[in-house]
Amino acid sequence: MKVSALKNQEQILRGSLWRAVLALAIPVIINSFLQTMYNLTDTYWLGKLGTEQLAAINLVSPVQSIIINFGSGITMAGSVLIAQYIGAGEKKNAKGMANQIFMCAMCFAAVCATLCFLFTPGIVGWLKADGETFSHAVMYLRVVVWDMPFLYMVNIFSAVHQSQGDTLTPMFLNLGGILLNMILDPTLIVACGMGVAGAALATLLAKMVPAGVAFFLLTRKGNGIELDRRYMRFEKEKLKLILKIGLPTAIGGSTMQLGFLLMSRNVFAYGNQAMAAYGIGNRVNGLITLPTNGIGSAVATIVGQNMGAGQKDRADRGYRISMGISIVMLIAGGMILSRDFISRAVVSIFSDDGEVIAMAADFLSIMAFWCFTNGVYNSTIGLFNGTGHTEVTVAVEASRLWVFRFLTLWFCESILHMGVRSIWYSVVVSNGISSVILLILYFTGIWKKSKIKVGAGNHKEERTS
Repeated sequence: MKVSALKNQEQILRGSLWRAVLALAIPVIINSFLQTMYNLTDTYWLGKLGTEQLAAINLVSPVQSIIINFGSGITMAGSVLIAQYIGAGEKKNAKGMANQIFMCAMCFAAVCATLCFLFTPGIVGWLKADGETFSHAVMYLRVVVWDMPFLYMVNIFSAVHQSQGDTLTPMFLNLGGILLNMILDPTLIVACGMGVAGAALATLLAKMVPAGVAFFLLTRKGNGIELDRRYMRFEKEKLKLILKIGLPTAIGGSTMQLGFLLMSRNVFAYGNQAMAAYGIGNRVNGLITLPTNGIGSAVATIVGQNMGAGQKDRADRGYRISMGISIVMLIAGGMILSRDFISRAVVSIFSDDGEVIAMAADFLSIMAFWCFTNGVYNSTIGLFNGTGHTEVTVAVEASRLWVFRFLTLWFCESILHMGVRSIWYSVVVSNGISSVILLILYFTGIWKKSKIKVGAGNHKEERTS
């Protein structure tokens, strides 16, 4: 794996950018697919139990996502900063940054998991859940929040390896977790009769094992960048960099997930069946857009290393190639999945309720047809993240949800009286507008002035990429 990472680093900085994009993106795509399978497996087995159980998980999933996305801002910052240090040839600073990220993420995860556990009943009540849906939602969230430290551990491992050009090892790590989850879900949900609690416990246990392996591998000597007690003291300059790059993304990601939570509240107003359909459609659409998510991550690494090495034109070329690949893949996949008979067949896997199937298929068809805009969106987000302009990505992501999505939702509901389809169209319209805005910002060239400064092993001798 270490040899592979070195080859990828050489490819990123001096080799074929096509090969670099594919070498980085394919394992990330597979890894993202494996992560998505955690939720899809829960959705499949809970769909066999009943609509209330499925609706309960879909209702509270954004709550967990709010906290996860805040912590992910920290690990994303770590990946970008480590990549730029590597591009500048500063391995010692890269190692120090990895240890800073570890300490920050673990402290944050422990505090947030505790607070979320304590306030779960109030949160679920605010979402207007009642009866069985309330009970199932509280049970699920109170168990699953404890997977945060383990999830962050795996994310840190992925960030450290991805920044070095190794996306293969994290993929194998997550493969072990999803295989374990696929065994535990039917065992705990059905065989042991634990229902929603079994789904949450299966997810928690399946993340504990990869997290343990990740910690062992990160503390093993000879990896170049590893966790080391000698570096585990908070360093003011590195913490400033983490906050500078990661805090906008953390706040933006959490704010966006809060918006998703409000969207869930709006969907739930149409009933349990609409909530179940919304969750199924979103999760299946997540599979369609996996390639562009993986390529977006590859863009951040390629741009980060090349900007660190002072190669702006090469960073730009890597972005353009990545976006082209994303758009072509999503157009092809979207055209297939947007066909009504195909979308119905897919969503039928997760529910036996005819009304849920009809709504989920309609939602999926609309999203799949327009999903090519995600190719523009995620690739350009990767470009701005790779240069440290996370304030741009935060502004666009916040506007996408809080302005464009809710405005479209209001217009479709109040003016056009489209009912539950207002939810579906608010998603695709907001994604499309945000993609256009990101392209305009790209052509302004503001990304060319990197906000991350590295140089000569310390922060007093800085140079701008």
